Amino acid sequence: MELAVEDTETRRPGLPRTLLTLTSLRFFAAFAVFAHHFTGTGGRTGTGRAPLVFPESQLGGNGVTFFFVLSGFVLTWAFRPQEHPMSFYWRRVGRIWPAHLAATLFAVAVIYYVGSSVPDWPSFFSSVFLVQGWFEDVDPTLPGNGVTWTLSVEVLFYALFPFVARLAERVRTSVLAWTTVAGLAAMYAFTWWARTSLDSSTAAWTLRHPVFYLPEFLAGVTLAIAVRRGFRFALHPVVPAVGFAVFAYVLYVAAPRASEGLATQVGYLLHPILTVLSGLVIAGCTVREIQGRPGILAQPVLVALGAWSYSFFLLHQPVRRLHLHEWGRVGNDNNALLGMLGLALVVIALSWALYTFLEHPAERWMRSHVPQRWRERRHPPDTSSTGASRQPAVDRSQPERATGRES
Repeated sequence: MELAVEDTETRRPGLPRTLLTLTSLRFFAAFAVFAHHFTGTGGRTGTGRAPLVFPESQLGGNGVTFFFVLSGFVLTWAFRPQEHPMSFYWRRVGRIWPAHLAATLFAVAVIYYVGSSVPDWPSFFSSVFLVQGWFEDVDPTLPGNGVTWTLSVEVLFYALFPFVARLAERVRTSVLAWTTVAGLAAMYAFTWWARTSLDSSTAAWTLRHPVFYLPEFLAGVTLAIAVRRGFRFALHPVVPAVGFAVFAYVLYVAAPRASEGLATQVGYLLHPILTVLSGLVIAGCTVREIQGRPGILAQPVLVALGAWSYSFFLLHQPVRRLHLHEWGRVGNDNNALLGMLGLALVVIALSWALYTFLEHPAERWMRSHVPQRWRERRHPPDTSSTGASRQPAVDRSQPERATGRES
């Protein structure tokens, strides 16, 4: 969806209506997830394990945290208080379901036909309707198109967002900030408790449950409101971007070598640390774009890749699994990076096609067909006392087109 801030009468003067840098960042987050799935978690997992990037590449599996923070930020940046909640939900359906259903059909062909897997139909349909994250006994653990477990998390946030955003707009920034800190502290404490008190299967389920990730969305909401209210972050976004690489090294290399206890505690801090780093990158890029210095991330090629990133995210696992079924693994040496790049180019081409011929047209159609009863109506002031004629109400249900993309 187009990334636009709220209308001028509720928008801080001088803020841009589009944030192209955030669109570009989406592709890097999606590629990080792809890189993790390609390189695996060691042994014979993944498609090829390149020592140059492994084991640090495993951090890419948590690129979804960046998406969750970005989603909270972008939706809040674009928030229009006068929009009917049902209009918001209608547009969200148009944003995610058409491409999701198309990618699911592809995944079914790969997993159940080419891969000869036997489907568990209740689990599969839970993934079609994006509620799989709420059930512990789905089979396999990530049914259907496995990556869509993240969409079951997004759906919960979408359901809450119209009400959370209206409440957040009335709360002081400092209160939002401390609430966010408390939420991240709760993620750390809950992770510690789940890993030490529950069996591994139950712990894994609770740590991917949609409710668990709400503090990450709240962090995005808080940052968006803070920046809109005038807070500016002087930290260059390259600094927290490098922080991701440093943290990956600490998490997967340095901490395990130092002590088992340290490695465990760093693991418990995974989500809070990644949320903070993601927020700093997003806020830093936003501030630079506000100041007219978007940099390389505003280049059309990167913006286009960002626009296709949702389709890329949906398609990369079925494509990778098809490659495994037909050609097997590419090996465990640095030549695997060439294989990863080649497969990424294939996924990008398919993503362009899915975006161009289904995702974007379906989204535009849904935006232009919001039911009349949910459309925004604004009535101008009564000018009858001045002799001016009353103008008809203006339909504002569809914001101006912009070139950015909502998360």
